[in-house]
Amino acid sequence: MDCFALLDEPRRPWLDTAALKEKYLSLAAATHPDQMADAAEKEAAQKRFAEFNNAHDTLRDTRRRLAHLLTLERGEKPPEVHDIPPETAELFLEVGALLKPVGEFIQKQEAQTSPIVKARALPRALELLDQVTALQQSITTKLTALDTQLQSLNDRWGTAESLNEAEQLWHQASYLNRWREQLQDHAFRLTP
Repeated sequence: MDCFALLDEPRRPWLDTAALKEKYLSLAAATHPDQMADAAEKEAAQKRFAEFNNAHDTLRDTRRRLAHLLTLERGEKPPEVHDIPPETAELFLEVGALLKPVGEFIQKQEAQTSPIVKARALPRALELLDQVTALQQSITTKLTALDTQLQSLNDRWGTAESLNEAEQLWHQASYLNRWREQLQDHAFRLTP
């Protein structure tokens, strides 16, 4: 399924996600299964509605959109395993250096049953939470810069170089999103 075609979007690395959402809501409302009276029409509408949902979910997420675009353009899914892009290598070390002690702290805290011991650890939890939050902000900044790169890539789209650049940005987005998710989980678990 070509998610771009289904939502009448051009095959490009960057999309205006707000405009995409408006288009999706309009299409989804027009084909919602609850509007169909006939059982066969309702079944077809449910299938179409699920396709619109999947297409929207794919295109609104940078990582999924780029993987889908590269698959459509090259005829195969890009390889998952890849070296950490140089642009994110330093951040990789920072994330790893923070996730390990935070993970160990969380494990100890979650195993703790004494409210007094948990309360004594609160200052350390807040200190770690501040560090996690700062790193999350750094990742958000990098994701914003990546989004800007994707926007400029739209103007040069269609060349072999642009496909290679899109794949590099996909790898970068994959790492950044994975780290952001890990940090979000840790931040949630650190929050008193």
